[in-house]
Amino acid sequence: MRKLKYYVAGTVDGFIAGEDGSFDCFPRSGEPFADLFDSFPETFPAHFQEARGIRVENKQFDAVLMGRKTYEVGLNVGVTNPYPSLKQYVFSRTMEASPDENIQLVSDTPVGLVEELKKETGKDIWLCGGGA
Repeated sequence: MRKLKYYVAGTVDGFIAGEDGSFDCFPRSGEPFADLFDSFPETFPAHFQEARGIRVENKQFDAVLMGRKTYEVGLNVGVTNPYPSLKQYVFSRTMEASPDENIQLVSDTPVGLVEELKKETGKDIWLCGGGA
């Protein structure tokens, strides 16, 4: 059975973003960054991979679940399909239409979808994003 895994960057004291919602405190280069990329390459958005001229295979996940606020981080800079190698689900009670055909909007409670996804064959399911 597939597992749902919460995978996000976090500070030593347990925060996943600054008080203002920023995340520029996390490293974007160096040894920790390289290790993360080696272990979880599919969690780096496509525009990041394209800018570096790389294309990687999924190692851990083949689906990603995120809330509207997490998805809007990319959407606000024009990224409508951040993880094309993954099946992407965005939970929102306010978005009326998906801005991209690769993004499946879900307005119901996540529990039912997660239960169904866990029954399917495949890699694990990535729960990406904030605490809301």
